[in-house]
Amino acid sequence: LFHAFFTNDHICAYGTAGTGKTYLALYLALSEVLNPKTPQNRLIIVRSIVPTRDIGFLPGDLNEKIAVYESPYKDMCADLIGRPSTYNDMKQAGLIQFMPTSYVRGLTWEDAIVVVDECQNMTFHEINSIVTRLGHNSRIIFTGDTNQTDLRPVECGMEKLLEVVGNIQTFEKVEFNHHDIVRSKIVKSWIIATEEVAAA
Repeated sequence: LFHAFFTNDHICAYGTAGTGKTYLALYLALSEVLNPKTPQNRLIIVRSIVPTRDIGFLPGDLNEKIAVYESPYKDMCADLIGRPSTYNDMKQAGLIQFMPTSYVRGLTWEDAIVVVDECQNMTFHEINSIVTRLGHNSRIIFTGDTNQTDLRPVECGMEKLLEVVGNIQTFEKVEFNHHDIVRSKIVKSWIIATEEVAAA
């Protein structure tokens, strides 16, 4: 992934759960955003949240509901920088933005690195809406795993995403498999076992 990031403009990192795709994407994005020599001066994290008809049943106002989906990134930023308040501090300074897919229309993202996480839970229409927001000096990193989609197969846009980016010279696809799992031994054992059962 590191080689792909520094030799291409845009990345699609896909494959097995527990391989650190999102963690690595945030690390690379933050390294660019915090480097004064690069044109990218902010990180935009885009993620699909539950549909509006469902989010209404969650307690709290809209910001509190969205905060549930931000918590993994708060933890990762705290681990990467070594300070629990990193995510909130950077968000307050305008260096990090969290954007649900429902709110991207009409925007143009310039001088940014966009990390599109859990893209297996997006339709291709959503993915298309995100990519067409990119402006000058912006880069995009997709992360996802088709085996973890919450959508019906016909709705999941990730397979088409992989086909499309394969035809774009400035994109590189990076695949992760069970050999790359770093989360824990049980996760690795579980995924290998489920793959074996599925193949039987």
